[in-house]
Amino acid sequence: MKATASANANIALIKYWGKRNEELILPQNSSVSVTLEGLKTVTTVDFDKKYKKDNFTLNGKKISGEPFERIAGFLNIIRKMAGSGLKAKIFSKNFFPTATGLASSSAGGAALALASSKAIGLDLNKKELSLLARRNSGSASRSIEAGFVEWEKGEKEDGTDSFGKQVCDKDYWPEFRIIAGVLNEEEKKTKSRPGMKQSVQTCPFYKVWVENSEKQAKQIKKFIPEKKFTKLGELAENNALMLHSVMFNTILPIVYFSGKTVEMIKAVRKWRASGLECYFTIDAGPQVKIICLEKDIPEIKRKLKGIKAIKKIYICKPGDGARLINKHLF
Repeated sequence: MKATASANANIALIKYWGKRNEELILPQNSSVSVTLEGLKTVTTVDFDKKYKKDNFTLNGKKISGEPFERIAGFLNIIRKMAGSGLKAKIFSKNFFPTATGLASSSAGGAALALASSKAIGLDLNKKELSLLARRNSGSASRSIEAGFVEWEKGEKEDGTDSFGKQVCDKDYWPEFRIIAGVLNEEEKKTKSRPGMKQSVQTCPFYKVWVENSEKQAKQIKKFIPEKKFTKLGELAENNALMLHSVMFNTILPIVYFSGKTVEMIKAVRKWRASGLECYFTIDAGPQVKIICLEKDIPEIKRKLKGIKAIKKIYICKPGDGARLINKHLF
């Protein structure tokens, strides 16, 4: 009754921010992402009669309080699916900064969904895994699949049509790259889940964001198969700025940007104006991700060395979806 899964984080090109159903984690709009090699979470789950209660260890630290309650609630969903009352021991490790705006919840949620479902005896297909992962973290529904993925918002009230579907495999666009620049490794003060709820309830132009993002998701799904890099980059950058405009205009305002974030934005725009084609995207955190092509990596790396604010960089290409591995964490 033990299984271990590895999953990669995904970075959304068209963002998800806000739910139409909090319990089922159903999004207000569709989103499109790329699952990235190099931003990995590994999770081992063991269901056994010897455990009197669930316990969860993340990055060597035992988790309690609200984060633990959320995991326990997710395990209850799996137990109900399997008709089991067994408790679980979970060890999870992120091989990149946690809760800093690098989408660690997408990798963690996907790895947990796969490992826990397998450990309890369920044999789910990718659609079923995506539906399950969504119940832990919305963005995790996209990390089940490799490469470029759309999380369809769906229309049904029960959420059975809201899951991640592959747009293009990881090998379809081998030159595509995202460079994640880590500016701050501290956990963000405003978590995404309560932040989204604030925006849905209080941002005066939230509905405009939803409508525009839905249109942009349809557009970018055409640009990816056609490898229209310029159009994709422009659209992703615009969507990210719109997302943070929603956050800024939430009551109380949600500000993930730091001075270093703004410095990075200005740098990317300056490089592009000089002929180096690259674009930025920013999730719920201060980190700036640079969208570029493989041929421009050496020059971008050279320029990044001149920015003292950057603590670490991850150069990522489209990667695998969630998968089982044989090496357990305990």
